[in-house]
Amino acid sequence: MIHSMTGYGKSVVQLPTKKITIELKSLNSKNLDLNARMPSIYREKELSLRKVIAKELIRGKVDFSIYVETTAEDTSTKINTPVVKQYMKQLKEVTAGEDIELLKMAVRFPDALNTEREEIDENEWKAIEAEIHNAIKSIKNYRLDEGKFLESDFKERVATIEDLLEKVIAIDPERIEGVRERLRKGVEELREKYDENRFEQELVYYIEKYDITEEKVRLKNHLNYFVESLDSKDSNGKKLGFIGQEMGREINTIGSKSNYAPMQQLVVQMKDELEKIKEQLLNVL
Repeated sequence: MIHSMTGYGKSVVQLPTKKITIELKSLNSKNLDLNARMPSIYREKELSLRKVIAKELIRGKVDFSIYVETTAEDTSTKINTPVVKQYMKQLKEVTAGEDIELLKMAVRFPDALNTEREEIDENEWKAIEAEIHNAIKSIKNYRLDEGKFLESDFKERVATIEDLLEKVIAIDPERIEGVRERLRKGVEELREKYDENRFEQELVYYIEKYDITEEKVRLKNHLNYFVESLDSKDSNGKKLGFIGQEMGREINTIGSKSNYAPMQQLVVQMKDELEKIKEQLLNVL
């Protein structure tokens, strides 16, 4: 079962004096690119959180955020009264004005507010940590659901390529006969006598250069392997990408050897389906 790298997870915990919101967002990326945003009080936990998220999400451009909303009359920021009074006294010496206006100016100056450094309450952190795991579970479920849609799309496009390949196989004898006739007419137009046996030998050699039997077999095997890999237990976007490259190599070779307009049209359609598969593979974990 494949997983998408695109996902979203959210969890909220209500504590006695604050509301904590945890969010996880992810997009596709070759490796894990984790951006963490959280209040400074929780920074000491960042390294351990990164390890947990990296283990669970594996790959993707991930944004992890902790938002804190104070819900009670409790704040670590207090007015530095002596400093504010001193600012107001100095302001009165240089300008005339009402106290309320001078106060508005004074509280904007440096050190007018004191912020006491908070220490993490371990019981509080345990509650937050539990919600972080819930948010991770949420984004993984989202990725799984997205992966189901991708899997369905991949199987439809692989089936389309298989149908086109069957059409290629069906018209291949017609193509070979067309090549044979063109060569024969070309030789006859020279109005020269030629050895029929030697001509047949050269014809076989020439046609062998345009033979696509091996490419047809290999492409069929790659298509089957791709579907088998979709149904495997683990999601492996890189492996699917490698198989997609091999499918493209065989399709391109068939196109270069075909030398037959109806077959080349089928090859173009196969390339179009494969490009859509490759584009979506960038989102697979």
